[in-house]
Amino acid sequence: MKTNSFRLMMALVAGTWSAALAQSAEPLSSGGVFAKSNLAAWCVVPFDAAKRGPRQRAEMLQELGIRNLAYDWRAEHVPAFEEEIVQLKKHSIGFFAFWGFHPAIVPLLAKHHVTPEFWIMLPNPPGTTDDERLDSAVKQLGPLVQKTRELGCKLGLYNHGGWGGEPANMVRIVKRLRQEDHNDHVGIVYNFHHAFNHIHDFPQVLAEVQPYLLCINLNGMNGTHSVLPLGSGQYEQSMMETIKRSGYAGPIGIIAERPSLDAKESLKQNLDGMKKILKRIGDEAALKTYD
Repeated sequence: MKTNSFRLMMALVAGTWSAALAQSAEPLSSGGVFAKSNLAAWCVVPFDAAKRGPRQRAEMLQELGIRNLAYDWRAEHVPAFEEEIVQLKKHSIGFFAFWGFHPAIVPLLAKHHVTPEFWIMLPNPPGTTDDERLDSAVKQLGPLVQKTRELGCKLGLYNHGGWGGEPANMVRIVKRLRQEDHNDHVGIVYNFHHAFNHIHDFPQVLAEVQPYLLCINLNGMNGTHSVLPLGSGQYEQSMMETIKRSGYAGPIGIIAERPSLDAKESLKQNLDGMKKILKRIGDEAALKTYD
């Protein structure tokens, strides 16, 4: 489905749209990178067994104390795009990121003064060599790079497996795009749950992608491609310690991609796991923000 969404997205980005207001990033709280105020809920909308609507979802996030939503959607959710933004604003929740692209979101950005990051998965580009694939990827991304720049939004390449999800290739793509005029808005969204093959070289990977990072989405890590709550895996604690040591100060996502589970319970398990890990690593400043 996500590959098809990318193709549809690229077909839809033609045309001229007015620019939206530029988004000012909220400064990092004194609790540091793992502070509760720095978290964004991710993969909530289509993976909620309770099937919440926009108002119920905003109420849930407000109750949990999560202040940002990265919005993952399916075709059935398109008519509710505006209501989602309205309810999030009403409940003081940031419309932080938007999966893929859809033309219906465009007029809503300026209308409601929101500029979410657009997160996209890059399918394997054609070519037999890395250089050929790089050229293909840059060409594929060109229209969306231009349109997100016009809209005043950031564009995040999302590691979702394949050639286009390998950190080294993502960095090459971003560097190439940034060499072109006014493309500093392009960056990388790094997801633990698609990085199981980089657990053991994560410090090197993080150093490579960090100059371009827009967000890191956490997950319990056991060395398999599974969505697990934080604190239930073997490796996420050491990976989080690496993040803290690195000085990364951007947003942190927690994932609720377990469709058989109520999203509130899934997010709560991640919050509980986060507290457990913060206690283990002695991050008292961040831990205090969860009281």
